[in-house]
Amino acid sequence: MLKRLVIAATIVGLAPLSLSGAAWAHGPSRQKVTETIEINAPVDKVWKAVGNFQDMSWLPIVAKTEGKGGNDVNATRVLTLKSGGTVEEQLDKYSAEDHVYAYEITKVDVKVLPVNDYSSHITVEADGDNKSTVTWWGGFYRGYMLNDPPPDLTDEVALKAVTDLYKAGLDGLKKKVEGGG
Repeated sequence: MLKRLVIAATIVGLAPLSLSGAAWAHGPSRQKVTETIEINAPVDKVWKAVGNFQDMSWLPIVAKTEGKGGNDVNATRVLTLKSGGTVEEQLDKYSAEDHVYAYEITKVDVKVLPVNDYSSHITVEADGDNKSTVTWWGGFYRGYMLNDPPPDLTDEVALKAVTDLYKAGLDGLKKKVEGGG
């Protein structure tokens, strides 16, 4: 009987903590975006355009890319956007043989791209002899890491920004490789 009273008292004592848990919400959840495009060109031609970490000329919003380290792991680049903002990135993985690289943003103002803790990878896969499929995947948190974000730093805003970026980038890559841009 005493054991049951101790258990009941413990449950009653912890109940207020569980009810207040909503006020202790854990903050944002990791968001993910994947965009894919088919390009009418062999994989090596597509990789030549997208596979150089130091060249983002295929991304329409980029005015210039400056970097160090080439395509070696831990290489860095700074993207200067046409809007004037900058994004600093670091290469985490690179395989020309597998046509894939992975990178992360090391510094960005949330006014430029409303994300935190962003990592991404780009892959190019052959789709027959004269077609390729490019996939751009990213994982990130919204621009505001605490609870109750302002309207311009919500999950939805971050998802839209990254989705729009990937779509524009892949469209730009397609135009560059296929000769239309």
